[in-house]
Amino acid sequence: MKSLFPNLWRDVPNIGLSLLAALTTLSAEAQPTVSRLTPPSELFANQRPVPIIARFLPDQRFDLQATIRPDDASKTIRSAVFSIDGKTIDATISLKSCEEGCKPSIPKNAAIATIRAFSVDNPGAHTFSVTATQSDGQTVTATGNFEIVPFETGGKKIKNIIFMLGDGMGASHRTAARIMAGGYAQGKAINGLVMDSFPVSGQVKTASLNSIVTDSSPGMTAYVLGNKNDNNEQGVFPDDTIAFFDNPRIEYLSEYLHRKQNKALGIVTTADVFDSTPAGNAVHTSSRSAGTGIVDQFLDDRSLTGLTVLMGGGRKWFLTAETVGSARSAKNDYAFSETDPHTAEIIKRWKTSPGKIDINRDLIADFKNSGFQYASDKSSMDAIDISKAQGMLGLFAFSNMNVAVDKIDGRRGVKNGITGSVVSDYGLPDQPMLDEMAAKAIALLDKKKDGFFLLIEGASIDKQAHEMDSDRWMVDLIEFDRAVKVAQDYAKSRDDTIVIVTADHECSGAAVVGASKVTDSRLQELIQLGGQENVRDKVVGIYEQAGFPKYSIEKDGYPTTTNIDRRLLITYAANADRHEDWRANPLPNQDVQQPFVKSAPLNAYPKNSLARDIEGKFLVTGQVPGSRAVHTGTDVPLSAFGPGAWSFTGVMDNTDVFFKLAQASIRGVVQPTWDK
Repeated sequence: MKSLFPNLWRDVPNIGLSLLAALTTLSAEAQPTVSRLTPPSELFANQRPVPIIARFLPDQRFDLQATIRPDDASKTIRSAVFSIDGKTIDATISLKSCEEGCKPSIPKNAAIATIRAFSVDNPGAHTFSVTATQSDGQTVTATGNFEIVPFETGGKKIKNIIFMLGDGMGASHRTAARIMAGGYAQGKAINGLVMDSFPVSGQVKTASLNSIVTDSSPGMTAYVLGNKNDNNEQGVFPDDTIAFFDNPRIEYLSEYLHRKQNKALGIVTTADVFDSTPAGNAVHTSSRSAGTGIVDQFLDDRSLTGLTVLMGGGRKWFLTAETVGSARSAKNDYAFSETDPHTAEIIKRWKTSPGKIDINRDLIADFKNSGFQYASDKSSMDAIDISKAQGMLGLFAFSNMNVAVDKIDGRRGVKNGITGSVVSDYGLPDQPMLDEMAAKAIALLDKKKDGFFLLIEGASIDKQAHEMDSDRWMVDLIEFDRAVKVAQDYAKSRDDTIVIVTADHECSGAAVVGASKVTDSRLQELIQLGGQENVRDKVVGIYEQAGFPKYSIEKDGYPTTTNIDRRLLITYAANADRHEDWRANPLPNQDVQQPFVKSAPLNAYPKNSLARDIEGKFLVTGQVPGSRAVHTGTDVPLSAFGPGAWSFTGVMDNTDVFFKLAQASIRGVVQPTWDK
């Protein structure tokens, strides 16, 4: 019989295997599934143990979370248990039903299991698992991994960290500002930037958790969490709810150092204080746009961060909703339920404020009542008596502060605006410069006997690079470098302070392509003639045609004018369409975050880069859609000064910076071993 049916006998084992595979598939389908496991890991996502994605300090707190889906709509998730290295975690687990409050892609009978404020002391790689049981008794287990990075035995501890972030500042941005501020002669820089004098430099990789190109939120938070965030998120891992403030949290460096060493936190920025970089040092949210809740959290959770100084723009979030210019809204505020375990555990375990939907909150008054001195302009900032101040709130604009060139023109009486100067058009003629803000912040924080972490951000290097407004971001970088000098001078006066200068990402793909071949008066004539053959071909000097542009610097530290003969020329690799005539733009583009942008005189400002420089009839088509240049995935430079600086050499991930700073602060400076 076997010889009569050879193919049948040969295929019986295969038929059996196929049947077994089919039964196995059916069995697998009859189980719940884990669609998300937090902290994120390659072990869970792709069944490989490396690279380890999530890393933490010993005793750094973070949330464990899993999204579990039943195998069909008639079933529910009954329970979940987390374990680490095979041992069950004895902690409260909240189990949130997705009947409401979850993303549309999540089934309504799914559940989200969470342990809040978990931590591990033991260094090394660890596996963690969730085992979930659905209503029919079927179970599923999913496993991920993370690492606890050990402290090394170090030397002297640093007391203060000054972290200076030039938003969007790539190598080309620094080069351009150096040329403008200091000049070159026969190939040598005459006067370099202050940040050039830092003895140690490195290169930072900037990718976020979900993209090779980061936005500013995870670009900042990686430095102060030791972990990657998704774009638009800060201080949290992604989750499957629609709420902005309930995501799995990670403890910030400011929170860790305040809990361990009672260090104070200072935040100084030229942006709106709700913006990604300032908020990315203290606020936990999945939406960088949730302004009302963000600024409330600054104050309400200051006991966790040690917030002592907050300066920048953003007054619109602090005014009651009934006040003209206010942006407070219930849509981007939050209030945690104290009875729903999903959020009640945030309050209990993280010891946070529950929050409150309170659009008519007078947040400035609440800051004052909490011991903060308030300044609305440079004059009132200067008037604050540091010896008596316990904290300082400075809100110098309704949203982003005006950029350096416009503030300086206002001080010099230059009337480039519609009604006068640009700052007078904004109704804010007395805004401080970043170095002035930095000096005031350091003077106050210097009183803290246990030290401080201070963020100083030059925000509009990025914002003006987005607008492809070369002169404005170059002058903003000069302003930022003047603040670097303030920080360096402070560090030089002592032996316990480290200063880091870096960026969250590069913006616009800026390039120093050369210089104009003509005088400014001739350039204006060519603009009137218009067209590529005049504004590009007769103007752009490359290689030896570029020579060495020479800017005159006033006593205030800024160029007399940027409209010089044979001026520096910048091009962009990540640009949108724009008109270009190479001269300085008298007006900045409209800032849509300003509450009065649709009213005169601000509504007369250019809407975007296609709406300016039209006379020259030179359209530069872009590589990206939209009206603004975008971020790039290019590595960014890092410069370090002070004790522990030598740890910051070479090419590093942005998350590595966190562990180096924590090491120097908690266990002391470790001299690098070059042959490791």
